[in-house]
This record gives sequence, C-alpha cells and structure tokens, in this order.
Amino acid sequence: MKWVYRLGFLLLLFIVVYIFFKLQPIWVPVINVLWKMLIPFAVAGFITYLLHPVVENLHAKGLHRGIAVLIIYCLFFGGIGFAIYKGLPAIIHQLRDLSENAPAFAAQYRQWVDQVQDQTSRWPAGIQRQIDDGIIAVENTVDKLLAKMIMVLRGILSSIVTIAVIPFIAFYLLKDFNLMKKAAWYITPRTWRQPGKKFLLEVDQSLGSYIRGQLLVCLIIGLLASLSFWFAGMRYCLLLGSVVGVTNVIPYFGPLIGAVPAVIIAATISVKMVLVSLGIVFALQFLESNVISPLIVGKSLHMHPLLIMAALLAGGEIAGVAGLILAVPVMVTIRAAIIHAKDHFARIRHSEKEPATDEI
Repeated sequence: MKWVYRLGFLLLLFIVVYIFFKLQPIWVPVINVLWKMLIPFAVAGFITYLLHPVVENLHAKGLHRGIAVLIIYCLFFGGIGFAIYKGLPAIIHQLRDLSENAPAFAAQYRQWVDQVQDQTSRWPAGIQRQIDDGIIAVENTVDKLLAKMIMVLRGILSSIVTIAVIPFIAFYLLKDFNLMKKAAWYITPRTWRQPGKKFLLEVDQSLGSYIRGQLLVCLIIGLLASLSFWFAGMRYCLLLGSVVGVTNVIPYFGPLIGAVPAVIIAATISVKMVLVSLGIVFALQFLESNVISPLIVGKSLHMHPLLIMAALLAGGEIAGVAGLILAVPVMVTIRAAIIHAKDHFARIRHSEKEPATDEI
C-alpha cells in the first residue's frame, strides 16, 4: 500500500506541475509585475546595507539618527548625482565618437584579419581552420557583448522612473532600519529567530566589509585608470577607465576582462599605445593587489584563492558576467550556511546525548 500511495502522490504532483506550466499566460505577467516592483526595493536595500554602518557610527557618537541619515544620504546620492552630471555627458560624447568611428575601426580590424589569414595561408589546413574558427569566435563574442551593452543602456533609459524612486526608498529604509528589523523579527517563526540572527551575523561579518571595500576599490581603480589613460593620450579614457573599474569587481579575472577594450582601442593607434595600455592595466592590478585591497578590504573573506577561482569558474559557466560578479558573495553565503548547519546539528546531537550521560 505504501508504494501505491507514493505512486499516487507522484502522479498527482506531475499533474499539478503540468497544469501549473499550462497556466503560464496567467501567472507569468503577475510575476513580471512583481519582479519590476521588487527591483527598486532590492537596489535600495543594497544601498541601505552599504550605508547603514556609517549611519550607526555617527549615531553612536551622539548625532541624532535622522540627521545622520540625512547627512550620509546627501553625501552618497549627492556624490552620485554630481558624478553623473559631470561624467555622463563625457561618456555619452565618447560613446557617440566611438560609434561614429566604428566603421574605421572595423575596416582596420578586417585588414588585420586579412593579414593574419595571408600569413597563415601556407600553414597546415588543420591549424588554418583553427585560426579561422578562433577569429570567428572572437567576432561573435564581441558582437554579443556590444548587443548586451546596448540592451543594458536601453533598459536603463526606459527605467528612469524606477531609478528615480530608489533614493526615496533608500532614505526611508535607512531612517526606519530598526523598525524593519523588529518587523522581520516578529514575522520570523520563534524557532528560527536565534539561528537566523546568528547566520545573518556570520554572513555580514564575512561579506559586509568585503562588498563595501570592494566597491571603494573599484571606484579608486576606475579613477586611476581614467587618469592614466588620459595622461598617456589614450582615446576614450573615461569610458575605458569606467570599464576597468567596473570589471575590477571580479577577482583575478576582472583586470584581464577590463584590459580587452583598452587594448582593442589602443591597437587602432599604434603598437606603442598597446604596450602602454597593457602596462597601465597591469600596474593598476599590482597596485590594487598589493596596496589598495590589503588596506581597504583586507582578508575579510578568509577563503583560499583556489576556492575563489573555482567559484568564479562555476559562476561564469552558469550565468556569464553576472555569475562572475555574484560568485564570491554566493560562495561566502553557502560557506556560512554550511558552517551554521554543521554547528546546529552538532548541538542537536550533543543535546540528545546529555540525558543518557546524566543517567549514568
């Protein structure tokens, strides 16, 4: 009879799943609306997570909480607004110039490809085929990256109202942070409260300082890269510096990804500029690894570099660039969950053994 019940349960489960997927036209639009509503709250929550320790430090020094929130809020969003006001027109100008010169870059690139094919035409057929396949793969990758960049820019422009709401949500989250904590505490079941609080504290201790420090490091590297490209006479210095700064959030592989656009643009100028751009990127990577990151981030992760590299490879394989960015935070969260679960089950086993020990 057990097998009959199990088979009946599986059959009923399959029927429910089948009906659920057949009803996609009904629940998919609802999920899309909810997703669009949750995005500004998620972004504002992340900003609140970044700024909350600073607000708490000012509040602990005797400053009224509302005033502390207002000061940090104005500094943070005022700085972002000033950077957008000054930097966005320059980036748009450089993007427009890049798009206007794209045919010339494409013609020069095609000339290089023809030269490579002419020089390798006498090589064995297998090697020649591999070179051609590699060139086609590079072209397809560049096309996909450009298409994704255009889609992201269009999405940002079309979501201007959603972006405008984020600062207001972040302000109220910072202002009523303790109230939010109390609400989450009472909503959580009693048996989950203390373990959940301990788990979140462990994740915050490992991940919080890393995220805040890494974002500051990326900002510093982006500014230094833009200034270095500008001093070197590189075209699109602000655009390329922004790419280097953004990709620096990816450990180990980020500088290599950020160097690709700089090398491509430098190759249209001269071989000397290619060497200069590579020197700038590697010098910044050395400075970031040996000076900036140890001072700002430190060793907050307490993870072996091999484990981080494995997480990056898995994240890149699963979700591409987004996976590379989220790989380390997800790995830190999983590690904290495993350690927390191990301690929890160890306490349960210990509590089960205690009565028997008392009787003896």
